[in-house]
Amino acid sequence: MLSKEETQHIAKLARLGLSESEIEKYQKDLSAILDYVDKLKEADVGGIDALARSTAAENVLREDEAIPRPEQKTRRLREAFSDQKDGCLKVKAIL
Repeated sequence: MLSKEETQHIAKLARLGLSESEIEKYQKDLSAILDYVDKLKEADVGGIDALARSTAAENVLREDEAIPRPEQKTRRLREAFSDQKDGCLKVKAIL
């Protein structure tokens, strides 16, 4: 079990101001966590590949492609905007 001084040191490193009752509570909680970590160290992981993944996730990114639109829709959209510059539609700034 962690000592009171070790718990206070950890709290100081985490910039936590703890009362005496909180120090006692965290002393028990942190000790339980460290005991669990010690149990994990005992697990036999010899036959497991270090880069093994638990899911079959793939990179789902795709190339960014322009999708052609009918000229009539593009023209109507441009006509709806009164403010344009260099072929681009100008909108009001929001920031």
